[in-house]
Amino acid sequence: MLEQIINQEIKAAMLAKSEARLRGLRAIKAAILLAKTEKGVSSAITEDDEIKVLQKLAKQRKESADIYKSKDRQDLYNIEIEELEVIEEFLPKQLGREELVAFIKNIIAQTGASSVKDMGKVMGTANKELAGKADGKTISEVVKELLS
Repeated sequence: MLEQIINQEIKAAMLAKSEARLRGLRAIKAAILLAKTEKGVSSAITEDDEIKVLQKLAKQRKESADIYKSKDRQDLYNIEIEELEVIEEFLPKQLGREELVAFIKNIIAQTGASSVKDMGKVMGTANKELAGKADGKTISEVVKELLS
């Protein structure tokens, strides 16, 4: 499903001569094709797989942008940020900090967690329920903060 949307977007970006958008879309298409071939026999990937692929691409772009910014390479930083913006268009809306805290408090109440020792139990549930809506690092920080 996402692959068809990306192909249509690539055509539109080519017609609009939008180089930055085209780079981001081609990166998504390449990652999806790679994910389809990694699976082996089954060439169909699920929506969850697509989200994971997009999250991985977004994380790579963020890390690269941070490195380029620290090395004072504004030209390369801009390229990464442009691609990141395109990739984020296809990701589910990320939860804000307040929404995330409320959601995790609910999970803590459900699991009966009371200390940092129960972090694994909370993280397992949180990662499952928040897949695509928040990144693992942020979830981990909030869980640790609430259980401390």
